[in-house]
Amino acid sequence: MKGLHGIIFSHENRNDLRELTTQRMPASVPFAGRYRIIDFILSDMVNAGITDVGVVLHGNYQSLLDHLGSGKDWDLSRSHGGLRLLPPFFYQTAGGAREFRGKMEALAGVRSYLEGIRQSHVVLADSDLIINIPLQDVFQAHLDSGADITAVCTGDLTGPADVTYFRLNDQGRVTESLYPLNNPAGCHRSLEIYILSKQKLLELVDECMSHDQVSFRSAVLQAKAGSLHIQSYVWDGYAAQIRTLRGYYLRSMELLDPAIRREIFHPQRPIHTKERNDASTYIDPAGTCCNCLVADGCTIEGTVENSILFRGVSVAKGAEVKNCILMQDVVISRDAVCHYVIADKNVQIMDSRTLMGHDQYPMVIAKDSKV
Repeated sequence: MKGLHGIIFSHENRNDLRELTTQRMPASVPFAGRYRIIDFILSDMVNAGITDVGVVLHGNYQSLLDHLGSGKDWDLSRSHGGLRLLPPFFYQTAGGAREFRGKMEALAGVRSYLEGIRQSHVVLADSDLIINIPLQDVFQAHLDSGADITAVCTGDLTGPADVTYFRLNDQGRVTESLYPLNNPAGCHRSLEIYILSKQKLLELVDECMSHDQVSFRSAVLQAKAGSLHIQSYVWDGYAAQIRTLRGYYLRSMELLDPAIRREIFHPQRPIHTKERNDASTYIDPAGTCCNCLVADGCTIEGTVENSILFRGVSVAKGAEVKNCILMQDVVISRDAVCHYVIADKNVQIMDSRTLMGHDQYPMVIAKDSKV
């Protein structure tokens, strides 16, 4: 889309994701068998025709760098524009570089990049959102409304607690932005996708920095709700903000529902990810695989039920895997039993081990561990 430029904010490590973010950012946490969380919003932008995307880095970002690379897998490796990885530091001090404290400070740190944007409008989005949304429709609604900012939100209030909520009037205009909120009844939950003009964005960045205001939520959405026309775009489809370990587990398990899979992996809006070529999955005639999401390159000789297996997972004879998420190249050895377990990449569960979690508190095995 020639009139729209994408900026994605990757998040600092969240303690609520525990072992999953020890060596990576939430944006690069594996999801849905072969993807990373950032793949979804990045693919939404590419599917809308956006050719220039900047990713603002933050925290432990090496895994994200390895995953995104040059952007080739999203058709964003270009001589002009394409994918740009923006630095995670706001400014340099005598004590070293300091990471940004909020979105406005992050944008101020890359102001020269903002000035060079070729498009008239910018979409700002978080990287922890699982959604397949036609952003071209959101952009058109923004243009039709004449709003200063269009904010994508949902009436589904079952998401994480640490989000922004909106109160809307009868015309869908945002009248209040609320955070935190113990009782969000009657509100809409922000999905942290915003569209505004490049000029308006630069004005807001300059004004916020001149007043040492670093947060987009407090300095713009809350402080300027009366002076800016902030229009809502209410999304009634599937949307999941992954911010806690329990949320990650429950949202992952929802993928076993074919209706949800069809909505997330819409055939006309494909989700792109880094390529890895594997052989077809092999299921032994004596093995069992029931109600599972299984990626390429797996070998299943034991019993696997109600689970998600990433690429290259091996389940040996006699092993039992139920209600688990096994990430890339996990090995479940002979006669091991795993229930409600999230095993990160390259984990090896040895012979005859028994690991039991609970759907409310799944057991997490850190990357490269041997149990």
